[in-house]
Amino acid sequence: METVTSIRKGTCILTEQPFVYALKSRYRQERCDFCFTERKVLKCSNCSYVYYCNQKCQKEAWPIHKTECLFLRKIAPRTLPDAARVLARIILKLSNGGEHQKGYYTDTRYRQFKDLMTHYDELKNDEKRLEHIESLSSVLQQLLGNELLPNPTEFIKIYGRMLVNAFNILDEEMNSIGTGIYLGVSIIDHSCTPNAVATFERTTIFIHVTEDLPNLEWSKIFISYVDLLSATEDRRSELQNNYFFFCDCSRCSNNANDKVEANAAACPSCGKCVNVHDLQYGDACSNCKVQITQDQLDQYFEVVDVTKMHLDKMKDFAYFDVCEFLLKLQRNVLYSMNVWHLKTLDYAFESAINVSKWDAAIKYGKELVPGFSKYCGKHNPLLGLIYMKLGKILLHRSKQKEALDNLNKACDIIRITHGEDHSLFRNQLIPLLMDASIE
Repeated sequence: METVTSIRKGTCILTEQPFVYALKSRYRQERCDFCFTERKVLKCSNCSYVYYCNQKCQKEAWPIHKTECLFLRKIAPRTLPDAARVLARIILKLSNGGEHQKGYYTDTRYRQFKDLMTHYDELKNDEKRLEHIESLSSVLQQLLGNELLPNPTEFIKIYGRMLVNAFNILDEEMNSIGTGIYLGVSIIDHSCTPNAVATFERTTIFIHVTEDLPNLEWSKIFISYVDLLSATEDRRSELQNNYFFFCDCSRCSNNANDKVEANAAACPSCGKCVNVHDLQYGDACSNCKVQITQDQLDQYFEVVDVTKMHLDKMKDFAYFDVCEFLLKLQRNVLYSMNVWHLKTLDYAFESAINVSKWDAAIKYGKELVPGFSKYCGKHNPLLGLIYMKLGKILLHRSKQKEALDNLNKACDIIRITHGEDHSLFRNQLIPLLMDASIE
């Protein structure tokens, strides 16, 4: 045990700078490559690949960028795959003594890059991963040359450490804008019922606990590696494929009702939950006793398939009309707590905001909250953002009392998940609360 002192929810238990990090290529002309700030940026005059917000950031980035700068000039005007750039930075870091760098998670305990799991055996037996590794190796051979490129075995091990330990660096809207390796934070394991959360200020990671703890014991601190607004089988599949373990946390193992509702159909008569996967021919709704027909079951599976297809296509950008089409399709077919319905509501909420459909955004945001809270937890930063966005829209629509209620809920969450010093809290939420508090 690291401490015998109780830890209150909202406490920041770890802050760390990245071992290596890289901005996603899609943002390289919009954000500073060093600090990730979104503003007008100027390109590096040497490689014309990366951009910086000012000379100060360019100067501070130079120790990291000076070696890759030469290589990035080679590939112009091509765009380097994001995974290849992170790998290149790891290789360059290790070649310059980075193997000795320590990421502390207590005053005396630390992790080094060599301590991260490689999952070498699993990768060697995964044909799809090996194809990706071969492709990345080919790109990096052109970029770095044979002298710097590790041997095939070591390359796979470096790839494995990156794959399993990389964090998506998130902006204030919780959108992924880059990738980072954090040595100390890598000590934290996964749970689908986490008691801690990772948030970011530029490239710095912060770990806040989201519930009161009797003490700080790192083996009992958990964050979620995956989207919690997913059914058990999907979470387990993602964890097995990307992190090489079978999740047997309490939510995955014991919460039978949670599993049923996440995949449930809606009874066409009363709208209550119907467990389609245990349904036998001729079975009736347990609530209203109306028989569920085979046609209704077929319709359910068809709607789920169509929903999955369209949501997958909208990963980068959600279209309001498509979301409305899906929600209409799901009506009286998918249960209100079905995760595919909730994911659609999430997309619909964001797309409505993007096209200034304020009344629709309010409607979808309100419908999203109960399910999001159920599956993602009451102290989830994304839930805090939903409340904040709802509050901002309601304020814009002159619904001051309702706006203040939502903003106060956002405040209760974001104070815990981000802390009062975070720019989201100080620069966005507090001004909104002040505006909503003015009579």
